[in-house]
Amino acid sequence: MQRIVPHLWYNKEAKEAALFYISLFDQSKLLNITIIENTPSGKAEIVSFELAGQQFEAISAGPFFKFNPSISLMVACFSVEEVNTKWKALSEGGTELMPLGEYPFSKWYCWVQDRYGLSWQLMLTDNAQTVQKITPNLLFSKESCGKAEEAVKYYTEVFENSELGAISRYGEGEAVSPKAKINYAAFKLAGIAFSAMDNGFEADFNFNEAISFKVNCNDQQEIDYFWQKLSAVPEAEQCGWIKDKFGVSWQIVPTVMNEMIKSGDREKIRRVTEALLKMKKFDLGALQKAYAGI
Repeated sequence: MQRIVPHLWYNKEAKEAALFYISLFDQSKLLNITIIENTPSGKAEIVSFELAGQQFEAISAGPFFKFNPSISLMVACFSVEEVNTKWKALSEGGTELMPLGEYPFSKWYCWVQDRYGLSWQLMLTDNAQTVQKITPNLLFSKESCGKAEEAVKYYTEVFENSELGAISRYGEGEAVSPKAKINYAAFKLAGIAFSAMDNGFEADFNFNEAISFKVNCNDQQEIDYFWQKLSAVPEAEQCGWIKDKFGVSWQIVPTVMNEMIKSGDREKIRRVTEALLKMKKFDLGALQKAYAGI
């Protein structure tokens, strides 16, 4: 199972959005839909899906968080036609953040928020065999601006099978914000490619729970480890959710809970839901007992 899974929060459009994204990418499919009753948001719908062979998860759980450009999905496109096709689909009903065109870093590129608010960067690339199709990009803004390099180095220390890649810095006068240092950093966490940058412009947005990263844990020891390493905001701790010292949200979740939730047994799901809603950090043993009805 993919160790780190991007998690997208919608008001009530998770399934609709997932099916739309699936239609845009090869090697994509719907994996599972689960309804969770009696959450703080009421009835929540969890949608698991793949895009270009990569796992994603979305939830419809109320209008509590809104997407912004602090986390975007960077898509490696292998032809001008692919950029244009995806741009046309994603920009319909959406907002253009950087117009389609040629840039110093890419011969054909655009940055767009789709009709649901999710941000995408579409970039023409010529190394189709070596590039991950969809790369989460972290844009460090406001109070987080200037911390991209520190964050990237920290994350690669926390996760096994991780590494730093190329780091590019702003030249003199290139960034409006005096705090901005890194204009691009490539890195891998648990074998998954990520990128990060400090926002060169003054911005009024920052990381929030609309996009989080779900960390699948095999046992209680792993849950305890990632919780200790990543949780830095005690008041944000709830039902496996945490925020790190840079403001990025994570979910520290036992892998077995995915199977519990997907079981389709409404009574078992109800018991597990009741148990997890009382927790901050997940107690794997207690969840297993709730599932078994012990």
